[in-house]
Amino acid sequence: MGRGIEGLERAYEVFFTGALIVLAVLVVLCLVRAIIGPRVADRIVSVNMTGTMVIVMIAILALMLEEGYLADICLIYAMISFLAVIVLVKVYMGVYLEGKRERKDDDIDVIEGAAAREGPKDEP
Repeated sequence: MGRGIEGLERAYEVFFTGALIVLAVLVVLCLVRAIIGPRVADRIVSVNMTGTMVIVMIAILALMLEEGYLADICLIYAMISFLAVIVLVKVYMGVYLEGKRERKDDDIDVIEGAAAREGPKDEP
C-alpha cells in the first residue's frame, strides 16, 4: 500500500517538473514576442500572457514544495500583473488617441492650406 503512494508522488513530481519546463519555454517565447512586437497590442498581450504563466508556475511550485505562503505570493502577483496590464493599456490608449488627434489636426491644416492657395472662388 505504501508503494503505490510513493509511486503516485513520483508521478506528480515528474508531471509538475515537465509542466514547469514547458511553461519556462513558453515564457521565453512570450518575452521574445514582447520584444519583437510588431504592434503595441502584441506586446501588451504577451506581457499579460507572461504574467499569467508566471502565476501558474508559482502555483505549481506551491504544490510541489507544499508551501502555503507561495499561494499568497501567487495571488499578490496576480493582482500586480492585472494592474500592470491595465496601466499599459491606459498609456497605449492615451498615446493612440493623441496621435489620432494630431493626424486630424494635420489633415485640417493641409485642407486649409490647399484652400488658401486656390484663392477665393468666384461663382457666376
